[in-house]
Amino acid sequence: MQILIYGYGNPGRQDDGLGIALVDRLEEWASEKELVGFEFENNYQLNIEDSEAISNKDLVIFADASEEEIDDFCLSVVDGKGKLSFTTHSASPGYIVKLCKELFQKEPHVLLLHIKGYEWEFREGISDRAKENLDKAFVYMKKVLEHPEIALESKEELKTC
Repeated sequence: MQILIYGYGNPGRQDDGLGIALVDRLEEWASEKELVGFEFENNYQLNIEDSEAISNKDLVIFADASEEEIDDFCLSVVDGKGKLSFTTHSASPGYIVKLCKELFQKEPHVLLLHIKGYEWEFREGISDRAKENLDKAFVYMKKVLEHPEIALESKEELKTC
């Protein structure tokens, strides 16, 4: 199974860097455990070129900070109904999936991990409250990556939004 874990956000805007911080931690953990079949990516935002990056994966997990009213973190299934923003410099996970289907006739299973953030000022460093959510998401995602069939087969076992 080929799995991509892709964090995005701006670490220069405090908690907006949660997705990137999570992926960095997961990549280090997977390397220490010598796990194979995983690819890790980080970027400030999703771009239309990412549709090709997901086209040869079985499972894709995007990770991003969230301002939504969630407890600490949750997962949602991403379908191909996303839209492009007013420029081609920013695309939603749904739009990336849509492009993947249209351009490559591929449809990987895609999830979005939302990690609750609180502070969004122009400075580096994740807030203490958001670090707690990051820690919880990290522990949870290690279990998912050790048993990715959970993400593919059993929605009941996922912490969904």
